[in-house]
Amino acid sequence: MKNKALTLTFIFKASSLNYGEGTANISELKKFHRGDGEVYSFASRQAIRYDIVRLGNDFFNWNLDVVDKSKGVVQFKEECTIEDSVEMDLFGYMKTKAKGSAEKRSAVARLSHAVSLEPYRSDLEFLNNMGLAKRINENSNIATLEQHESLYTYTLTIDLSHVGVDGAIELSELEKASRVKQLIEITKYLNRDIRGRQENLAPLFVIGGLYPIANPFFLGRIALQDFNSRLLNVKSMESVLKQTVLGHDVRACTKIGLVDGIFANENEITELAETVSLEEFYQHLLQEIDAYYKVLV
Repeated sequence: MKNKALTLTFIFKASSLNYGEGTANISELKKFHRGDGEVYSFASRQAIRYDIVRLGNDFFNWNLDVVDKSKGVVQFKEECTIEDSVEMDLFGYMKTKAKGSAEKRSAVARLSHAVSLEPYRSDLEFLNNMGLAKRINENSNIATLEQHESLYTYTLTIDLSHVGVDGAIELSELEKASRVKQLIEITKYLNRDIRGRQENLAPLFVIGGLYPIANPFFLGRIALQDFNSRLLNVKSMESVLKQTVLGHDVRACTKIGLVDGIFANENEITELAETVSLEEFYQHLLQEIDAYYKVLV
């Protein structure tokens, strides 16, 4: 069986990526409370998608003029199709119709939340606007932000066989390959603008490849052994690599891209699967995408 799906699990380092509802003048991070008593911050999949689409427009001129409120709710325009929008093609859409019906397309590119690998320890940053207040001899206003710097992990899974296909519409193989490669290129330079900062979400580590089924193999398998020494837990990934899927060896389908000097147990990581630089990883992945769609390069 032909490998028809791509899954990538990333690790990056960033600070305070996504805020939720606050209390009074306190801005609270989006967080999970786990059964072990630890608290982990996260950036929602919607936030990651927002930044991907923003960069898609910046890098590749993705058409974002595909939304209106003509039906009373903000949604994609009825006349727009996946031919008009890479976003609609990759991330799906829903258009409401009369009498409660809706036209839907499921996402072919699925994102997980970006969850911190290090627990949140209730660090706070106190802010005021003294610089502005002093100009007019007024008292400053005070605000408090929750802050958390950590390694984060998220997963992207794409069903290549469904890209560029929606009902009677089917795009060319060249256009399908181009759209997937654009999405992959964006993850290489992913960043996030938040609270006057620009955070770098580009990967320090990535594991994955093309597989016979669309499954996020390494989602939930990325963890640190020790929060202080930057030891990546290799046992949880090893258990996945030992699997076979529809007769395919998962390890044979998998590559690792790694930035040197980040993890204390690099030697163990490189023994898991073929390990290359991030640039080599991305170049190999782009070639595999072209091969899948039979695009001559």
